[in-house]
Amino acid sequence: MILIISRRGDGAVERVMTALRRRGARLVGPDGDPGTTATTATTSTTAADGAGTPVLWWDTGDFPGRSRITASFSGGKRRLLLDTGTGTIDLSRVTAVWRSRPSAPSAAGTVTEPSHRAHVGRQAEFMLDGVWSLLPARWLPGRRADELRAHNKIFHMARAIELGFSVPDTVYTNDPAELAGAYESAGRLVAKQITAEPFQVDGAEHRAFTTVVTRRHLTSRHRVQHEPVILQPYVPKAVELRVIVVGERVFAAEIDASASRAARDDWRHYDNDRVRYGVHELPAEVASRCARLVADVGLTYAALDFIVTPGGEYVFLELNSNGAWGFVELWTGLPVSDAIAGWLMDGGTA
Repeated sequence: MILIISRRGDGAVERVMTALRRRGARLVGPDGDPGTTATTATTSTTAADGAGTPVLWWDTGDFPGRSRITASFSGGKRRLLLDTGTGTIDLSRVTAVWRSRPSAPSAAGTVTEPSHRAHVGRQAEFMLDGVWSLLPARWLPGRRADELRAHNKIFHMARAIELGFSVPDTVYTNDPAELAGAYESAGRLVAKQITAEPFQVDGAEHRAFTTVVTRRHLTSRHRVQHEPVILQPYVPKAVELRVIVVGERVFAAEIDASASRAARDDWRHYDNDRVRYGVHELPAEVASRCARLVADVGLTYAALDFIVTPGGEYVFLELNSNGAWGFVELWTGLPVSDAIAGWLMDGGTA
């Protein structure tokens, strides 16, 4: 059985579900076959090619408010059951799990006091981590703890350097004195968030993008002490790359944002009318190193970002442990969803 953990309406999951159905899988659970039981949901794999493999798409935001989970230990045996509200799933039969865009656990609507809801969420997350640790399953991109560790830029950059990737001279700091030194040595300097978390300014949602540091910024460098930042020299671009690794399969999309004033320094502005996307043929050695980096940080999936300089050098920027790939498939036709479906069905050997 395949378990997909993600919020409802996740377009990436919808793409992969289409690929899974092409391979003969069937959706069970809250949005699939009604009346699913632990028996019928876990015994329907009838062919070596995966025909009939049940797939449960479940939103962790339903727990504990709308779903029930039981982990019990008795007589030397254990039970791991998920009651979705339409049927009960024996989680011990799960063979592969994909954590796509999971929601945070959520208390029932009758629990209204904010601190009580937060308490319920923490308790539920703790229980989920314990249950997930017992599943005899392969995970994409990995269990939550592995995903969080691998996503840390300091951790994965150190490993990328050890593997021989070219990386910019990089400083992670909240020391204002470091900013002036980095600015003078870089010639042209950029600053980035240490993790891409949205925040609010006067009640409005904001997001920090890659920012070219000017001399004017140096006059307020004391503010750096309040929040760590990443400082790197500006790397000249021929194109940027988003490299998607699924198991041992590697896909590369090139992104040319040179014609976009909004996106030329950070393509995440998604100025698609002015940005060109295309398939990029990675050198075999670079592709192999990408797959090795993802495996070495404990994952089975990741999105890696590179700059290809005008001189043809591949410069590694960062690894996103659950990075977006839908736009890569949409704009380039690279079959990422089919690769994920193949990994879930058979480890990606098909």
